[in-house]
Amino acid sequence: MYSTFETELRVRPDDIDMFQHVHNSKYFDYVLAARYDQMERCYGMAMEKFMERGFGWVIRIAHVDYKRPLAMGDYFIVKTGIETINEKGCRVQFSITNKGTGKISCDGYFDYVMIDMATGRGAKIPQDVIEHYQI
Repeated sequence: MYSTFETELRVRPDDIDMFQHVHNSKYFDYVLAARYDQMERCYGMAMEKFMERGFGWVIRIAHVDYKRPLAMGDYFIVKTGIETINEKGCRVQFSITNKGTGKISCDGYFDYVMIDMATGRGAKIPQDVIEHYQI
C-alpha cells in the first residue's frame, strides 16, 4: 500500500564488536540513518520540518530478527517503508541486505509515536503529515 525506499550504507570500523561482526545495536542506527535520509530525499519532508513544527518521532517498539551478520567493510542496503500510519503513530518495516551476497542480514519493524517536543508527551499526527507520507 505504501512506497518503500532504499539507502546504501557501509559497515565502519566502529560498528564492529568483539566477535568481529556488527554489534546488534548498530542495526538500529542503520535503520534510523536510512529513515533520516529517506524522509528528506524520498518523502520530501525532512526531520527538521517536524522539529520546526514542534514535533519529534520516538520509537515505542523495536522488533529485529537477526539472520546473518554483517562484517567490516560490507556494503548493505537498508530498505524501509511505512506499513501503517494513523493519528496515533506509524509502523515502519525494514530489511537490511548484504549487497555482496544479496542475503538479508536482518529485518523487522519499528513502531513510532509522535511527541510534542515542548512537553515530551505524545501528540496526534497531523492529517497533512499522514497524507504526505501515504506515497
